[in-house]
Amino acid sequence: MPPIIDIDGLDKTYDSGFIALRDVHLKIEQGEILALLGPNGAGKTTLISTICGITRPSGGRVSVGGYDVVGQYRAARRMIGLVPQEIVLEPFAKVTDTVAFSRGMFGLPPDPARIEDVLRRLSLWDKRDAMTRALSGGMRRRVMIAKALAHDPRVLFLDEPSAGVDVELRRDMWEVVRTLKADGVTIILTTHYIEEAEAIADRIAVINGGQILLVEEKAQLMQRLGQKQLCIELRSPLEVLPAALQDRGLHLSDDGGSLLHRYHAGAAADIGPLLADIAAAGLALRDVHTRESSLEDIFVDLLKEP
Repeated sequence: MPPIIDIDGLDKTYDSGFIALRDVHLKIEQGEILALLGPNGAGKTTLISTICGITRPSGGRVSVGGYDVVGQYRAARRMIGLVPQEIVLEPFAKVTDTVAFSRGMFGLPPDPARIEDVLRRLSLWDKRDAMTRALSGGMRRRVMIAKALAHDPRVLFLDEPSAGVDVELRRDMWEVVRTLKADGVTIILTTHYIEEAEAIADRIAVINGGQILLVEEKAQLMQRLGQKQLCIELRSPLEVLPAALQDRGLHLSDDGGSLLHRYHAGAAADIGPLLADIAAAGLALRDVHTRESSLEDIFVDLLKEP
């Protein structure tokens, strides 16, 4: 099956001379959740704007569902639903009217059954006659998603979908995203909550300086670049590491109260002999625990690389 979004050699240079995108190549498969991660100014917004036809590329090609975003703009844009970070709603409009109006913006005829289906899937049906100004922040964000889905797009862009939303509502939003994926919608997510990408994304794309640094399956990425750390807490702190343990891959914590051993996430630590050597060195243990790299750790390390 061909990718739903195909980006080939995309460049964007603004009139000021600022280069926002440099030779971007990216294929996004139908029905996947792709998390697009990058620091502020990395090029995320320009990339999304170009795919959605809001910004005109300086070079390269982008197609959505086989339609070129420049030469076949209307057909390509019809494939896309866009949920911006900012919540912009008519405060005195009813929820159902707001969503129905969005459908009409794409030239589609009224379809009350479709609007009802969208509102029910997003747990908004009981709020259908409420004015948007009376809704909570989490509900208003759901209305934004409903607006983006009203014309039955095959691709949905979510720009910081849980910004300003509390933890409980954020997790509810994750369930909404999973439901949309089950319905066959391709979702491109940008977020500053790296745990959000770790929880729901199938693949991770990292962009910085207008260039894609990597695109990889989340599980493979975390295994390939992740690290585990074995922390062995001591009953009595040390000033220096005993000579017998110098070649065991251990180092002291800053306070001298723990021995730390780091190893690759895809490897298994030979803990038994290591603990035996520590005991033979006359050290008494208080506790032993491990910690594995999160996606946030890997992301931060990637951005540190030249």
